[in-house]
Amino acid sequence: MKKLLALLVVALVSVSVYAGQFADISIADVSKIADAKSAVIIDANSPDSYATGHVPGALSFNDIRDNLAASLPADKNALIIAYCGNPGCGAYLMAAKAAQKLGYTNIKHMSAGIDGWRAAGMKTEPGK
Repeated sequence: MKKLLALLVVALVSVSVYAGQFADISIADVSKIADAKSAVIIDANSPDSYATGHVPGALSFNDIRDNLAASLPADKNALIIAYCGNPGCGAYLMAAKAAQKLGYTNIKHMSAGIDGWRAAGMKTEPGK
């Protein structure tokens, strides 16, 4: 029982560390930003998930990872939004940290992920 409790505490701390590294952004704000096309939105889910449906205008990290710099604006202050599946998913960190490594400073995390996006009744677009 003590081992299980310790494992649970470690898991919760790990999720908290992931959640706190980049500022969260709400589904409502991402929806407005997607409509205005005023940020780069990166989907860090699997290619199958991306193909099934993603935030409109979002780029697949899987497709752009090898040449990320070419997919991002020259302005290092530009808003970059990364997301993955849900609040417990840490895959968004690959995209967020890759952008940060390139010098981008305005990176946000839609922690609700695509699951929260769909649950909120938001439209998705299929991948290519």
